[in-house]
Amino acid sequence: MEIDIKKLEANILKAKNGDQSAFSFLLNLYWSDVFNFLLKRTKSENDAEDIAIQTFSKAFDKIKSFDETYVFKTWLITISKNIHIDLLRKKNSSIITETSKEQEDKVYLVVDENPTPEDKIIREQNLANLLRDIKQLKPKYQEVIQLRYFQELSYREISIQINEPMNNVKVKLLRAKKLLAEIIKKS
Repeated sequence: MEIDIKKLEANILKAKNGDQSAFSFLLNLYWSDVFNFLLKRTKSENDAEDIAIQTFSKAFDKIKSFDETYVFKTWLITISKNIHIDLLRKKNSSIITETSKEQEDKVYLVVDENPTPEDKIIREQNLANLLRDIKQLKPKYQEVIQLRYFQELSYREISIQINEPMNNVKVKLLRAKKLLAEIIKKS
């Protein structure tokens, strides 16, 4: 695939200035490269997709620090590799936990985990707060949050439902989560 360098440089500059369409352009241009790189490393489509989404999220957060003397694709691949390594470290550190016989025996003394009335009230209040915060988002972001997390649709199903390419769905969802996190942090 032949990449128009001038168009690429222009979109990187626009992205550095917060242009959403430039982010979409870069995501569409490099999604396959990053995803396929991660697929070879993880051997799992779900893991590769999750890490690729995290990669573009981190890249777009840090795009102002991108140095144009480097190749943008290489920068993205490096970010994805580092995220994958960090996830492997977390996974390995959580697996290697020594347990004593006494600790293992305590597992069988598990208390009834059914929620208490207080737990139910707290959960309902948290959900009400979350729904209030979601309503502060623009309708297009509310819609993708609703479809993904409340109706539990896949990216593909959301893409079909809102009649947009899957990469646009991923960008919208990524943006919606970031905006929602900011709203929650403020409240």
